[in-house]
Amino acid sequence: MKKDVRAPQKFASLSEAHGTFGLPQPKHPLISLLNSKNGNRPEGHQQPHQHVLSFYKISYKTRLDGRIKYGQSYYDFGEGGLLFASPGQIIGNEDNDTHLCSDYTLLIHPDFLLGYPLMKKIKQYGFFSYAANETLHLSTQEKDTILSIFSFMENELDSRTDDFSQDVIISQLDLLFNYANRFYKRQFITRKAINNDLLQRMEEIIEEYFDNERSLSEGLPSVQFLAEQLNLTPSYLSDMLRNLTGQNAQQHIHAKLIEKAKEKLSTTRLSVSEVAYALGFEHSQSFSKLFKTKTDLSPLEYRKSFN
Repeated sequence: MKKDVRAPQKFASLSEAHGTFGLPQPKHPLISLLNSKNGNRPEGHQQPHQHVLSFYKISYKTRLDGRIKYGQSYYDFGEGGLLFASPGQIIGNEDNDTHLCSDYTLLIHPDFLLGYPLMKKIKQYGFFSYAANETLHLSTQEKDTILSIFSFMENELDSRTDDFSQDVIISQLDLLFNYANRFYKRQFITRKAINNDLLQRMEEIIEEYFDNERSLSEGLPSVQFLAEQLNLTPSYLSDMLRNLTGQNAQQHIHAKLIEKAKEKLSTTRLSVSEVAYALGFEHSQSFSKLFKTKTDLSPLEYRKSFN
């Protein structure tokens, strides 16, 4: 029997999302903070199977699955964690786990950030593109820090709106994201053992890609391809590698390309165009430009250095 595939429900406004999930209407049309302790938990209400928000969402959940286990030990803290989603992401899965029944849920419409530097800065945080299995797991101290910011924000949203209200909340959001960024970098460090294994596996995947000549039929290996092979999102993969090695995923691919190119240029009689084609480049000029950028030599100059 064919499985029933339903299109995700789209929410253009906070009011629409609140209403669908059986929540009180937001006190501000562009930002809301839901606290389950205050009864803001949509239990027993009909919820959409999957949904797409037109705004940012940050959720704190006390109970989280998916902690990283390495050997017999867990490498993540167990004091709950933060999940981030940017506008346009599909939220929810086959089990209807929508994450809107979190302990805290913060919804921010992009228009709330208009005119503030945070509007541009928020797009630079990779964790807004991470998947649920790449959640930020918090230590006790980190949890207390995050919950204190939520508490300050909640008090501000419950207070009388004045000329300073938006500036204060923007400052609190900026502080929240700075701490989240800091704590994610800590998580990359505490996951160093398993991340090194992921790095080794990624190197093997790239090596196998070229050894099996997949580049001839599929072109250059992409960051998306590597992320899928490792069951990670491209953003998480690049951020993890940057913290581990100082290079993002694309730079790792380029490094392997140059390594393979040097091998072919020094051990075969293939022309530069043939080397470029063998590596997956559509145009030899693109290959030559990348090679020159990475080695300060053209492919022909590099080959001559061996003669």
